[in-house]
Amino acid sequence: MISYPQALQQLLASAVVLPGEAVPLDQANGRVLAADVISERALPAFDNAAMDGFALAAHGQEISAGSTWAVDGWQAAGDPASAAGQGTWEIMTGARLPDGLDTVVPVEQVQVLEASNGRPLRIRLGQAIKPGQHVRLRGQDVAAGETMLSAGRTLDLNAMTLLQALGIASVQVRQRPAVAVISTGKELVDDTRQALGSGQIRDSNRPYLLGRMQAAGADVVHQDMVGDDNAAFERAVDAALAAGARVLVSTGAVSQGRYDFIPAALRARGAQVLFHKVAIRPGKPLLFARLAGGALFFGLPGNPVSAAVGQRFFVEPLLRRQLGMADEQPLWLPLHSEMRKPAGLRMHARARILLDARGQLSAQVLPGQESFRLKTTAQANAWLVADDQRDQLAAGERVQVYGWGHRDPLQLITQESA
Repeated sequence: MISYPQALQQLLASAVVLPGEAVPLDQANGRVLAADVISERALPAFDNAAMDGFALAAHGQEISAGSTWAVDGWQAAGDPASAAGQGTWEIMTGARLPDGLDTVVPVEQVQVLEASNGRPLRIRLGQAIKPGQHVRLRGQDVAAGETMLSAGRTLDLNAMTLLQALGIASVQVRQRPAVAVISTGKELVDDTRQALGSGQIRDSNRPYLLGRMQAAGADVVHQDMVGDDNAAFERAVDAALAAGARVLVSTGAVSQGRYDFIPAALRARGAQVLFHKVAIRPGKPLLFARLAGGALFFGLPGNPVSAAVGQRFFVEPLLRRQLGMADEQPLWLPLHSEMRKPAGLRMHARARILLDARGQLSAQVLPGQESFRLKTTAQANAWLVADDQRDQLAAGERVQVYGWGHRDPLQLITQESA
């Protein structure tokens, strides 16, 4: 049995950063950038009005209240560039400033002295005007040549909106890791409409892992469910490889029971088992291997939370490395109350991040941490990791806290509602 840092070092050493590929912007949401995005143009692309009013030329000088101005033209959003005269122009929010004008007076701060057919022809300023006010300058948001987004960034809706505004039609993103998920066990039933026979259980691991892999940035190219049958398992592995999977994840059959056949089956097909059993709780029997053709294989335990821990803290770091992302860093928070754990083992606990009335954060370990319990998983909003060798940690001691997935933001729960 090896430690978690030793296991992590081995699996990350096996990871190869995937190449980049160009994809249209409308297909890039959720993908990871393979190269920096450098803007070829400024945003805004031209000086424009921040509000409805009148544009005039202040030339860096304050303009006194009571001055009168002739209105030389009218500019609406979408109108092309215009050359200004000596007076002022009526202007709408977002409209391009006529050349030579540099300041906008809100419509509420002027008195229209003369108009024709609803258009103002002469105005008086109701108050002093500061030069440059209410103008959005060209490049004030983004300068041409500026690095907008860095490689390794996941393209979320905010990033996509910025790229759309800049007119970037395609981006270089990492190829998605091709993953297969195989659940094992003759007791499993995958059809939720099917009545369970004696000794049968629902296959909840596979749907969970499929969702988590996709959220982590992977492309699930194959999924399967097999009984405690070596031949069926071999066929499932072959089918996954034929579908292009380079990371295979199975659940169950990796411990030391009579039906835990996966370690032997992998060795029989020429796989190199890099480690089997890690000093963690839950999920100690976890296995990691390299198949004969180079694909990587994770054998996760069958208990639901053990499988979830294996996916979150072993599979996801490897996927993150393949996607060219920086190593994940935890948030360190004080324990809300004392915590007991197995001595000498790294503990992964389902937890809630609490926000108290003073604005202080803490991590609360939820009751019911056994690896078969799913209700606690539904109540949790984070993973708490205690890597201490002791069997008890006091309230207030700082522990590592992670989001439920490596790309999931941490959520907060107010202590009053907990």
